[in-house]
Amino acid sequence: MSTSIELPFFSEGVAAGFPSPATGDMQGTLDLNALCIRHPAATYYIRARGESMIGAGIEDGDILMVDRALRPGNGDIIIAALDGEFTVKRLELKDKAVRLLPENPNFSPIDITAQSNAEFFGVVTWVLKQIPTTQPSAKMPQAVAETTGGSDIPLPPNETFV
Repeated sequence: MSTSIELPFFSEGVAAGFPSPATGDMQGTLDLNALCIRHPAATYYIRARGESMIGAGIEDGDILMVDRALRPGNGDIIIAALDGEFTVKRLELKDKAVRLLPENPNFSPIDITAQSNAEFFGVVTWVLKQIPTTQPSAKMPQAVAETTGGSDIPLPPNETFV
């Protein structure tokens, strides 16, 4: 199934520090499938669970895009199965030793040996995360959104936003 949804793309960027005057022009469109997926037949998504990779920006509930066509290399974040249990960790290849490293000091590295029942299932290439908003989303029923309050800051009408 090939679906292309091209959305407006502003290449100028947006300041995450001090605001700058808006000088960017719309560059065209951006299709996230074209940007993110190099090997469509070998790409899949998996939801992250737990806190072992927060230092890499992967939080509980994030969606990971994984490419099985890429050969895992030293320093890559990979999906592995250890004794049938899936995990996401940073791969360390050092002096013929293989380790899976967490990105949280509260978790221990995992040594992979010849006796380990370990399989690699691809390299994580993108992390998708939902940013909380005051607007209802597909995951938040309208009744829940209405009871969570909202912003007291008056906002201009939607027509002023691109």
